Amino acid sequence: MNKTLLYITVIVIATCGLVYELVVGALASYLLGDSITQFSTVIGGYLFAMGIGSYLSRYIDKGVAQRFVEVELAVALLGGICAPVLFLTFTLTDMFQVALYGSVIVIGALVGLEIPLLLRILKDQLKFKDLVSQVLSLDYLGALAASVAFPLLLVPKLGLVRTSLLFGILNAAVGLWSTWLLAPLLGNPLRLRIKAVVLTVFLVVGFALGDRLTTFYEDQLYADDVVHASSSPYQRIILTRGKRGFSLFLNGNLQFASLDEYRYHESLVHPAMVRAGKVEHVLILGGGDGLAAREVLRYPEVRSVTLVDLDPAITGLAMRFDELVKLNHHSLTDARMRVINTDAMQFLMEGTQQYDVVIVDFPDPNNFALGKLYTTGFYKLLKKRVAPDGVAVVQSTSPLFARRSFWCVENTLRAAGYWTEPYHALVPSFGEWGYVLVAHEAPGHHRALPEGLRFLDLPTLESLTRFPPDMGPLPTEVNRLNNQVLVHYYEEEWRRWN
Repeated sequence: MNKTLLYITVIVIATCGLVYELVVGALASYLLGDSITQFSTVIGGYLFAMGIGSYLSRYIDKGVAQRFVEVELAVALLGGICAPVLFLTFTLTDMFQVALYGSVIVIGALVGLEIPLLLRILKDQLKFKDLVSQVLSLDYLGALAASVAFPLLLVPKLGLVRTSLLFGILNAAVGLWSTWLLAPLLGNPLRLRIKAVVLTVFLVVGFALGDRLTTFYEDQLYADDVVHASSSPYQRIILTRGKRGFSLFLNGNLQFASLDEYRYHESLVHPAMVRAGKVEHVLILGGGDGLAAREVLRYPEVRSVTLVDLDPAITGLAMRFDELVKLNHHSLTDARMRVINTDAMQFLMEGTQQYDVVIVDFPDPNNFALGKLYTTGFYKLLKKRVAPDGVAVVQSTSPLFARRSFWCVENTLRAAGYWTEPYHALVPSFGEWGYVLVAHEAPGHHRALPEGLRFLDLPTLESLTRFPPDMGPLPTEVNRLNNQVLVHYYEEEWRRWN
């Protein structure tokens, strides 16, 4: 028996097992909301199911080698098709969560069977201490390989559907080569080989059609036609075209609709621009679509705009996709513009330049990675970069649909030492949307609104700070890095509307 091939088998099955877990967790977050709840319940359920599988292995007394190959083929089939089946279930039925956790339990239990069976196959080849240490070490090495490759290579290059199918193929290959590797221990290897070959062909065909499958699912998920779909290391990027013009979705969440995005971006940018002492140097955090930058560049006094967005795929799309370039008025290629693709918190920590206006246009705080950008720690870093007579503005989710979340942002900004002025505007695609204007001290009115605005004029601008009773202030905790209470508020409130 070739022990080297058996060790390779351990690495492959460990890598495949973790990839299925990550695929299901990412898919659940993508479809149900990118939240800690999805990954926590999927990972917890998967590990529990692995424990069940390990326990059940004790009841396999005969034909251990044959059972091992059969388990590999079962994992290959169910793990390989888990992403396409879950997408299909989500788009065509209301049984998605049943299918989701059913997949977690069944695949997890099968993966839990693999290592105990392999240990029993190898028990006559190695001393017990060497057997356990070597097999488990290789198992953890495979898990490391999966955890690194998944976000950096697999999802950006292949997407979730083709990733699950690829690793199904690898599991099927393990099953196939095991029929030769374990041939002396198998009663009828030919039948197993035929099954393995048929399964491999099936999964290879699925992999070849992976992009078409993904396009089909996404066409069902979105009301309008999908005109662009891609994955970056950070998110799934979808552009659709329909009655509302074209719309951008990140991880399934609407970022703008071209029909009414001007309401959002005029409300985001101009209240800060007209209140700042100067507007020569502007910083935009987020806003990689270039639409906030378009509004900033309406002011002839602007000399430089620095835009910091984590994902180069978004800023690249805003420079290349014709309709988006037309909508943002070529803002990202303007001579005054500097685009930096890095983490916003890292950018604030590493520099010292102060800005007259800072526009903070991050996605909503629906997970801890985004929630850190709404904490007192982040806002204190930001405060150092706002000029003494400068102004900043923070998009702050909906004061109607997520009222406590909105006022949590405002309370957190005050706790960080800012003067604050909350306001809101109606954006039909989003509903009532909220912002918080901040400064070192209360600013005055310094300049007129630019010409050509479609939504804002002076009376409208003055009305934005009035909140009706159902959107008025609420007491909240302050959002700090060690508690991220805002993420919990946000999940709880938006769950009622989704």
